[in-house]
Amino acid sequence: MNSVGPECNDLKKDYDSCFNVWYSESFLKGDYKSDPCSELLKNYRACVLKAIKEKNIDLSDIETDVLGTNREKQPPPEK
Repeated sequence: MNSVGPECNDLKKDYDSCFNVWYSESFLKGDYKSDPCSELLKNYRACVLKAIKEKNIDLSDIETDVLGTNREKQPPPEK
């Protein structure tokens, strides 16, 4: 799967690769303390946030609690 912005695809690929190696070779063997991918994640996250801002994507709805409220059964608002 590609990233939200094509300029982030290489960063995503590098982070995914690092994470998969860390997960299989360290985490699953009980090494929870090492974090060799943190800098890659930081760079990828910064790229994604920039791409989201440039595309004027509003993320405020993902932070709103809906379950158990009247909004839960409402159709999405029209844009």
